[in-house]
Amino acid sequence: MHPILRAFGIFIVFAMATLGWLVLAGVTDSRSRDSNSSLRSDVGELWGNAQTQAAPVFTLRWTEEVVTSADITDSLGRVLSTKVERHEEARSLGVEPGSTDIDVGLQLDERRRGLLWFPLYNVEFAGTWTYRHADAATRWLEMTFTLPDQNALYDNFVVTVDGEDLGDRGRPVDGVVTRTVPVTYGQLVTLGVRYTSRGADQWTYRPSPGVGQIDDFVLRMTTDFEEVDFPVPGLSPTSSVANGGGWNLEWNFTRAVTGFPLGMILPTHIQPGELATSLSVSAPLSLGLFFLWIFALGLLRGVQVHPINYLFIAGAFFSFNLLFAYTADLLPVEQAFALSAAVSVLLVASYLRLVVGARFALVEAGLAQLVYQVGFGVAHFRDGTTGLTITVLGIGTLFALMQLTGRVDWSTAFSRKAAA
Repeated sequence: MHPILRAFGIFIVFAMATLGWLVLAGVTDSRSRDSNSSLRSDVGELWGNAQTQAAPVFTLRWTEEVVTSADITDSLGRVLSTKVERHEEARSLGVEPGSTDIDVGLQLDERRRGLLWFPLYNVEFAGTWTYRHADAATRWLEMTFTLPDQNALYDNFVVTVDGEDLGDRGRPVDGVVTRTVPVTYGQLVTLGVRYTSRGADQWTYRPSPGVGQIDDFVLRMTTDFEEVDFPVPGLSPTSSVANGGGWNLEWNFTRAVTGFPLGMILPTHIQPGELATSLSVSAPLSLGLFFLWIFALGLLRGVQVHPINYLFIAGAFFSFNLLFAYTADLLPVEQAFALSAAVSVLLVASYLRLVVGARFALVEAGLAQLVYQVGFGVAHFRDGTTGLTITVLGIGTLFALMQLTGRVDWSTAFSRKAAA
């Protein structure tokens, strides 16, 4: 076959394989989306959702006597008398806590269902907030604490005021605990809340409903996992110390004005469905480089590889993604990847051994497949490295081909005589 016709046939095979990979990517992406929508709600009902714990709301309440007067007139508009009325009106004023001291412990408990990993966690929360009354008049201080999720489980739930356990008086109603105490000038009131709960994805603390001032604020967080990430927008910790298997983090502010929350995004495994889709989308790049390498070596060494042979090679490459897509929901992704890579390499090597010989199949083609397909696939396990990997592979392939073909007379390489 003429080299130009063979190159055209190889291009048709490559286009067919690319179409197949795009279809497979669409299937795996659809499966992942369907699983995510159906399973996430189930996991939320069984375990919990992302939790955002808001700071308690402190409100001063009192009543004031209000005097109003109204003139009584006759038909001509002349004032006959003045009616004076006195009544009480309710007043309120929101105040910020004078200090905040919180301890949070997060323990990661990942669970897998189908093609998805869910970053679940247990949280141990203990917070103390104080308020010192600076008004000369006696007021009523209303303290309102809202739980982050009304449908979550809260074990060992305790609410204290000035160290006294409220017991049944601190029982939440629709996820809200409200307690009102009288306060006089200089009086210090301390509210304490403690509970153990569980959630998913991330845990957040919001010190203020909007942009507000936080005074004497300390939040200490411990984790049993090393990979940490923080919500955006949000506040990063002021100090962090590794504790062996996790971190001791601290947010410490003397007086700050902010509207940002602070918290933790829980780490998770590589999502099998997303990885299968990503591998399928990028697979034509690895196949294209492999075809280019085999075609160039075949041209240099006079090895005739027919487009039908390339079709079977493309099928072996495609088997890697197809097998991975349907074993990743049954096996850990690392095991599914290793199994799929081994099957694909075995198919290509055993086939090319019959087509062009054992040495070419095991050395030139085998090493190329390990680099282009397996090596490029491994890069998908680490975010942000796929682009760099394909760039390095492309440049490396270009350099190797330039060195190998530098003395080739391209004017005769594709001639009919060379084809014969």
